[in-house]
Amino acid sequence: MSSQEEVFVGSIDQGTTSTRFIIYDRSARAIASHQVEFTQFYPEAGWVEHDPMVILESVRVCIAKALDKATSDGFNVEKGLKAIGVTNQRETTLVWRKSTGVPLYNAIVWMDARTSSVCRKLEKELAGGRTHFVETCGLPISTYFSAVKLLWLMENVDAVKDAIEKGDALFGTIDTWLIWNLTGGVKGGLHVTDVSNASRTMLMNLKTLDWDASTLKTLGIPAEILPKIISNSEVIGNVTSGWPIIDIPISGCLGDQHAAMLGQACRKGEAKSTYGTGAFILLNTGEEVIQSKHGLLSTLAFKLGPKAPTNYALEGSIAIAGAAVQWLRDSLGIISSAKEIEDLALQVESTGGVYFVPAFNGLFAPWWRDDARGVCIGITRFTSKAHIARAVLESMCFQVKDVLDSMHKDSEEHGEGEKEKEFLLRVDGGATVNNLLMQIQANLLGSPVIRPADIETTALGAAYAAGLAVGIWTEEEIFASGEKVKTDTVFRPVLDEQVRKKKVESWCKAVTRTFDLADLSL
Repeated sequence: MSSQEEVFVGSIDQGTTSTRFIIYDRSARAIASHQVEFTQFYPEAGWVEHDPMVILESVRVCIAKALDKATSDGFNVEKGLKAIGVTNQRETTLVWRKSTGVPLYNAIVWMDARTSSVCRKLEKELAGGRTHFVETCGLPISTYFSAVKLLWLMENVDAVKDAIEKGDALFGTIDTWLIWNLTGGVKGGLHVTDVSNASRTMLMNLKTLDWDASTLKTLGIPAEILPKIISNSEVIGNVTSGWPIIDIPISGCLGDQHAAMLGQACRKGEAKSTYGTGAFILLNTGEEVIQSKHGLLSTLAFKLGPKAPTNYALEGSIAIAGAAVQWLRDSLGIISSAKEIEDLALQVESTGGVYFVPAFNGLFAPWWRDDARGVCIGITRFTSKAHIARAVLESMCFQVKDVLDSMHKDSEEHGEGEKEKEFLLRVDGGATVNNLLMQIQANLLGSPVIRPADIETTALGAAYAAGLAVGIWTEEEIFASGEKVKTDTVFRPVLDEQVRKKKVESWCKAVTRTFDLADLSL
């Protein structure tokens, strides 16, 4: 590409609570963006849903507004836009009619816990219990993953049963839903998903990178409703009429956490933590699938082209991180905006012995307890809303530490113990603008935390994948970006080691208090 030619890549970042469209230039600099929040539905305790049509409209609005902003700033995006990348909230599941494009039920969100009974039934019936599918897909049986959400829809929604019987049903995660609609919908829309999103369904074989026939047979899921699995970086198809952009190739697709890994340019042995609605820590393990013995998941990192090598990862998923701040704002009214929590928490020097465990819908890694529910303990008459706010921030950091401790143990047992000392935690996501949160994280880890200048690495990763497929960037350029750390902010630990150990012990006690609290009558 000529250095004189204006070249842009767009990135659709469809998250749990909001959608964004960001436009990047040839230097991977964001030149325009727009973000839209959308409604969360909580029909019953532990249930979380999204309206798929609202998500589509949010994407449409974000694209149009970002294009307007770029144009008004003098960028010729209409001529220079060469590719679109897609990144999305993973595991969120929906089924729609192939003939009409109408969703047959709301999208069931990744953190939704309604499938507890489905999981218990499978654990009792299958050899190996909750680990029955781990050897194949790297995942335990859990409410988290798409397969059990699909089973719930098949068992409980008559419209889904009917559409499957008539051959008129399509299953997908949000990436699949977006790409199908962007490439034509009922008029020839492409029914695809990428390897990273497919790896979160419980249905894909990690070695073959295809739907696992024995798993489908065991669960009774028809292969006909599943999308085709593709790599993370290849030309999928062009955006069709009816959208603010037309005939632009969609050439990158990754689940949000995998996109963040690419945006952070994580090579083998490097880890990142994304702080959003939840928190997600991934360690690139290279071209080898490593089975965790300490509560982590084996998953895909990325596959940057149909013939490119597959990078795998160990992952620790945390259900509630930034969502706990939203809870303080929306449900308790302790703050009126998310950014206020830092100033409130800075009013006190500690939590005053308060520990908050946000097990709203259970606990993910490394505990995997869907019977857990949230607790706030250590409260005295001295406790103020500032102490609780600080305890909420600490809860995010404790959970990340739990996951990193498991990663260290797995690395040691896999013969890579020396690398533990070299672990660098790269962080990204909206919550990382909170300097206090980042300092607490460094204090509890006892090691530095590195925040990049551009914290929106999820959208950047999707842009990288899209641009790579059409020749805007090379793989070497993308990974070289991770070495440019001059504008990064480094947070170094300042907490006494004995104090750290005592706090971690108290946190672990608090976590055990959450177990077996789920009200099964709900």
